[in-house]
Amino acid sequence: MKKTGLLGGSFDPVHLAHVALAETALRELALDEMQLLPAADPWQRPRLGATPAQRLAMLRLAVRDKPGLVVNPVEIQRGGKTYTIDTLEQLPDDTEYHWVLGSDQLANFCTWHRWQDIARRVTLTVAQRPDAPAQAPQALQALLDELGRPLVRLPFAPMQVSASEIRRRLAAALPVDGLLDVAVAQYISQNRLYDSPGDGPDTL
Repeated sequence: MKKTGLLGGSFDPVHLAHVALAETALRELALDEMQLLPAADPWQRPRLGATPAQRLAMLRLAVRDKPGLVVNPVEIQRGGKTYTIDTLEQLPDDTEYHWVLGSDQLANFCTWHRWQDIARRVTLTVAQRPDAPAQAPQALQALLDELGRPLVRLPFAPMQVSASEIRRRLAAALPVDGLLDVAVAQYISQNRLYDSPGDGPDTL
């Protein structure tokens, strides 16, 4: 059976830590491919700084020369509020899916819409994030134990990079060297994105 990794997020903008995480998952989990899924309208986030089309374009630039990394636009094509379970129900069912998330996302996983159904459909794989332990909430761990499913911990050195900090730096005309793919940085500059800081924390 094909093994596919899934990494969702707002990618507002996509940065080097996103790509590094995707490449690490591809390698460490021995995946056939790693799909990056940009959200159309994340229901737990305020309004995003870039449009869906712009975020999709930046993602495609970021993975243009990364074998095994694929941008899946299913959530943007579906439109509306983005719920992970809706995405999983749209994907082919002849594939073994590994959902990759940061430890900060893991902490609030049980607030996700139909989180129990998500946990039944995928192998949850968690990457350590700064200041967030890779520990499953009690309710999630109980369900995983009942299902006999593991919580896979991905060996990934935490990177002090966040999209919110990048947006803040761009709004203040500060350098973002070493945080963004060069082509992504050029796209942002050409389209005058993030001239003012966005609101809200990042999930990845």
